[in-house]
Amino acid sequence: MKRRQMIIIRKISVALLFGIIACKGGDKDKSASLTGKDREIVKIRLKDLNGQPINLDKYKGKTIFLNFWATWCKPCIEEMPTIEKAQNILQNEDVVFLLASGESAEEIDAFRIAHDYKFNYARIENSEEINVQTLPTTFIFNPNGELVFSETGYRKWDEKNNIDMIRKTSNKND
Repeated sequence: MKRRQMIIIRKISVALLFGIIACKGGDKDKSASLTGKDREIVKIRLKDLNGQPINLDKYKGKTIFLNFWATWCKPCIEEMPTIEKAQNILQNEDVVFLLASGESAEEIDAFRIAHDYKFNYARIENSEEINVQTLPTTFIFNPNGELVFSETGYRKWDEKNNIDMIRKTSNKND
């Protein structure tokens, strides 16, 4: 009986440790490397919650704000109200907000139902291939589909400097 309890405790400890390592909180000003070909927009494979592929080419000519998150990631959840505010501020501009999780469509949909965010939720099919190792992670692609911003960690997206950065990316605030 004691051995079984120790095994369970070890498994829980490993799961908690992985969650802490994989999910970073706090504001971060350092951008992740933008040079890797592994982060090209054409390599990102997303599906909607009905399992249909999302072709990012349909957003050509628009800035794409792509946030990778998970339902269990506290900094991801804390960041969402600021993403929603940024989305509302930029609603009349050519900016598309997508929130992608590696979880099942059922888990994402349950989160969507439980929360009142008006997001375009998606499933990421290949987060390892595009080197998303920490949550939250945000990529911003310019209207030409070029990655111009990449960052891991929590950020207050509704702050003026972040709104201005997104606008500059879409050439709306030169």
